[in-house]
Amino acid sequence: KKLNTSINSQPDLFTRRVANSVALALVFSESKTALSFEFSLTVPDQTIQEAEAEIKNHARELLSIKTLIDSETWKAAQTVLRESSSRLKQDLYTIIQAKPGSQRPVLRKLYSNLFNNVTELDYAARSKDAVLVKECY
Repeated sequence: KKLNTSINSQPDLFTRRVANSVALALVFSESKTALSFEFSLTVPDQTIQEAEAEIKNHARELLSIKTLIDSETWKAAQTVLRESSSRLKQDLYTIIQAKPGSQRPVLRKLYSNLFNNVTELDYAARSKDAVLVKECY
């Protein structure tokens, strides 16, 4: 009975957890099909050379959102930001996993800093605060 009471007293918590899980799945999913989730952090059968070659393209895509930010087209900026950063995340993770263990901590820190900043930019774009978005960019 205590378990029922605690669950019923916090119905929002379960809903938020489910919503957060779905949101994370959508961020990591590259598929355009609804209800098709891909939870892997690496692209199957991707070589390090392929990942390294793609990183430059993803970085260019991330930098290209400057024009969207300047024109204050927030939804488009968020879409490009999310798509290119999720692919960049997969490629960087592939490269990090291929490196010797002694090199991984520095690369993981870089990875973490980069994607924390991308998340901040995404939240700033969501708030539609042009000054904050430009600071984050």
